[in-house]
Amino acid sequence: MPESWEWVKIKDVFEINPKNDLNDETDVAFIPMTLISDGFANKHTSEKRKWKEIKKGFTHFREGDVGIAKITPCFENRKSIVFRNLENGYGAGTTELHILRPIFEFFLSNYVIWFVKTEDFITNGVNCFTGAVGQQRVGKNTIEETYLPLPPLTEQHRIVSAIESAFTLIDEIESNKLSLSQFIKQTKSKVLDLAIRGKLVPQDPSDEPASALLEKIKTKKTTADILHYPFEVPEGWEWVKIKDVGIVTTGSTPSKSNPKFYGDNYPFFKPTDLETGINTLFSADNLSKKGFDCARKLPTNSVLITCIGATIGKTGLIRVEGTCNQQINAIIPNANLIIPEYLYYYCISSYFQNEIKSNASATTLPILNKGNFEKLYAVIPPFSEQKRIVQKIETIFQTLDLIQNNL
Repeated sequence: MPESWEWVKIKDVFEINPKNDLNDETDVAFIPMTLISDGFANKHTSEKRKWKEIKKGFTHFREGDVGIAKITPCFENRKSIVFRNLENGYGAGTTELHILRPIFEFFLSNYVIWFVKTEDFITNGVNCFTGAVGQQRVGKNTIEETYLPLPPLTEQHRIVSAIESAFTLIDEIESNKLSLSQFIKQTKSKVLDLAIRGKLVPQDPSDEPASALLEKIKTKKTTADILHYPFEVPEGWEWVKIKDVGIVTTGSTPSKSNPKFYGDNYPFFKPTDLETGINTLFSADNLSKKGFDCARKLPTNSVLITCIGATIGKTGLIRVEGTCNQQINAIIPNANLIIPEYLYYYCISSYFQNEIKSNASATTLPILNKGNFEKLYAVIPPFSEQKRIVQKIETIFQTLDLIQNNL
């Protein structure tokens, strides 16, 4: 320690677990453990009670006392505070606290609160736990005999000021991280919205229009008045129905009681396997070769969309051959009309996700059956523009993901 510091025992500078002597009708603060913040927050709230209601059977404290949780896991979670803004300056609360009341200098509480939140103090307390598992506690004697490094009073002020300034900055950084994470999410949604409206990349007049693609695959353009289309798109783009972009199929679940269906390496996708992003996930359940041949086969680059339950709209683009359960509608895209990655990004856009949810049956368990799913609109840009859109989305998303990972 620095030359001007001294080692003292906590009992030399604090009164441990003192009692209050107040008029029964005095309004005071009541603080159960649930109202004490953990970690490094040093915050609490309180309820107002008459002193006569809580003076027996609870721990006493007053303004400026330090409270330290003595029971596991509250002790390890740093439920320790300096009591502030108490009703009439006094209070009582949970019996699972040790109270430190400064004998000489009131400000010492502001210094010692950071000492009792240090890893060394916590580790020493845990090593001295007594009692049954799940009800272990730090005893009063352990607190009393703990050595405290005591700086001069003026240095205590400087130390506390430096700690509080640093913690304020850390809290601001944490808050900004949450704000930035939300901003990244909103930015991705906006990028997809621009992409499906033809506003993310410039149009090229030399691109073969989507109508020519529809003619080549002999798919009729969706017949509807232009006023009925969801929004305006650039020249060369075409509105179609989901059923027009490829084959739509619903999965099925083989019986686990039949061993021929399980035990090999063919992935069987469920809604929980459809994480955000383009994935190659293998489900925990894998179908055997024989069982897989009997199931509804999905080729690589199929787009899977959950169409029932709380996870409705959850979407994945599979990079492996597989199959899925009956909660999923799968789109096998027509390679001559639409790029799988473009279809995937279209399906996770806020517009299409809202369409899925708004067209689902209005019950406690939302369901969008295959027939109604196929009727939803899809917008098709020229093939070359689809490639440019996908490339632009992935470039932006990679940058945003890098920022997110660095948080």
